Amino acid sequence: MTLNNFLILSAFLFCTGLYGTLARRNAVLVLMSIELMLNAVNLNLVAFSAFRENVTGQVFSLFIITIAAAEVGVGLAIVLLIYRNSRSVDLDQADQLKG
Repeated sequence: MTLNNFLILSAFLFCTGLYGTLARRNAVLVLMSIELMLNAVNLNLVAFSAFRENVTGQVFSLFIITIAAAEVGVGLAIVLLIYRNSRSVDLDQADQLKG
């Protein structure tokens, strides 16, 4: 497999995640779309790392995975608080939480 194949797959995954982030109203689906975008970036980093034969991209990919795990924890906590207050995870109703 060539580098172009990985880059095309990564671009497709990123565009799918971007569409999911912009088009969805459900907060859980938005979080899943953001994770898909981060995985596309990880695929890019690992592909370029393998192409250049160094481990820098793989190390950055591990950092991104760690940050993504923290983002999921905080994001799901926020989603649970929104659901507890409004009985819905619709992001259009989340603006009611403004003080």
